Amino acid sequence: MACLFGLLNTTMYSYGQASNTWVADQGDGTYKNPILHADYSDPDVISVGDDYYMTASSFNSVPGLPILHSKDLVNWSIVNYALRDLTLEGVPEGFFAKPQHGKGVWAPCIRYHKGEYLIYWGDPDFGIYVVKTKDILGRWDNPILVLPGKGRIDPSPLFDDDGKVYLTHAWAGSRAYFNSVMTVCEMNEEGTKVISEESLIFDGNDGINHTIEGGKFYKRDGYYYLLAPAGGVAMGWQIALRSKNVYGPYEVKRVLDQGKTDINGPHQGGLVQTQTDEWWFIHFQDKGPYGRVAHLQPVHWKDGWPVMGINDKDYCGEPVTTYRKPDVGETYSIMTPVESDEFNTAKLGLQWQWHANPQQGWGFPSVNGYLRMYGQYYPEDYTNFWDISNLLLQKFPAPKFNATLKLTAVLQNEGDQAGLIIMGWDYSYIALRKIMGGYAIVQAACQDAEQKGEEKLLATIPAKKLNTEVKYNYQTRLELTDVYFRVDVKDGAMCQFSYSSDGKKFDSVGAPFQAKQGKWIGAKVGMFILNKTDKTPRSWMDMDWFRIDK
Repeated sequence: MACLFGLLNTTMYSYGQASNTWVADQGDGTYKNPILHADYSDPDVISVGDDYYMTASSFNSVPGLPILHSKDLVNWSIVNYALRDLTLEGVPEGFFAKPQHGKGVWAPCIRYHKGEYLIYWGDPDFGIYVVKTKDILGRWDNPILVLPGKGRIDPSPLFDDDGKVYLTHAWAGSRAYFNSVMTVCEMNEEGTKVISEESLIFDGNDGINHTIEGGKFYKRDGYYYLLAPAGGVAMGWQIALRSKNVYGPYEVKRVLDQGKTDINGPHQGGLVQTQTDEWWFIHFQDKGPYGRVAHLQPVHWKDGWPVMGINDKDYCGEPVTTYRKPDVGETYSIMTPVESDEFNTAKLGLQWQWHANPQQGWGFPSVNGYLRMYGQYYPEDYTNFWDISNLLLQKFPAPKFNATLKLTAVLQNEGDQAGLIIMGWDYSYIALRKIMGGYAIVQAACQDAEQKGEEKLLATIPAKKLNTEVKYNYQTRLELTDVYFRVDVKDGAMCQFSYSSDGKKFDSVGAPFQAKQGKWIGAKVGMFILNKTDKTPRSWMDMDWFRIDK
């Protein structure tokens, strides 16, 4: 399966595009937030020369640890992934072969040190890892388990001036049964193993800064800084800790909160300096079904404190909605992460991720003008699509958009189906399903999927006008059936499915569906194909294209 999940060759694929649905660059020297209206949660950012690189948490999605690139901190494209899969030291074999919602790759930290790119992240069940490379666009090395354990999350290294290397991290109450504290320890010179005991450096159980986590370590003008979110994902704030000693004691100030804006919970991100000595902070905002979207804030230093946003009071700013773009010395073209896909290359597009570690025969990209996916069998313990691994999905790119999929399906057995899905804690899909004597267009939906909610069939429409071509594979009769599926997503993530036989006239199917976020992620949109019965001949679908538009 390496051919399907390998990293893309830059000569074969365009990393970016100008989105039709959300562009942060306003074309007049200003930008609007969010700079990415997509679920790049827990972002961290670095500058290397004239280039900026960002990564984000990816949880159980594969490939993991997306790498985004920008020249100006406003226009971004996705250029790589640091993790090919979730086959990791210390993880039981096969653990990530099925969806492990909310587990896996939690908040990462990206750094550049002595010619190497490094990304640290915490897996709340297995420990803290690092993955390295000297070529950020190439194949990354195998990950290394730096510090095994349960509940260790949100790591950040600091390569000090004297050659010592430190690691700070937070604790997940769901695993460690305590939280709101930050600890620090020393690592070896390579930053691959912890060589000291852990020391407590900040306790957020102070009645003020509960749920402190996600810290990033920096050093400036002789001070050690730990920039960390507190107060929780949806309604929290950003604090800055500083000390002349890496082990503390640390002073603390709140440096960013919602203020009088409608940008809730502005916190957790990365601090970066431009070539012109400007400072900026990239952080997330929790927007429910859209996930945690990325914002950019100006930063100015006041009495040695990084004050974020504008209208600061007592060193605490509030986020901007629009602002002048960073001064990076030049003006660059508008660029956004790729969304649509014509499926014309031999590599899977970078916008796509699977729900779990991909297995043999899930699918094959090709230069023949389509991506082929083969039907997989329902798992033995199947309850609903929360258990389905072979969902090929991408993030919501904007507050409102439509996604249209053209496919040709070969459904070989009654009950097999291929379709377009909106996936989250609640989900709904439209599908072509083989029934006795023909085909049907169906819409199904499920509420509280994680809690074993029952999937319900909302609509069944006999499909009598679809274009079908009959071929024979020796004596096996194959029916190649063309269909177009579409979902319209309105403001607030209300979705309406439709289908077409010709790609021109679309008929609505079933009831509107309110999208809902998944476990620590936003809702996603994508495709699936399933065989109803185990060990039946595999059905398949060839996806001609997938297009996102207004």
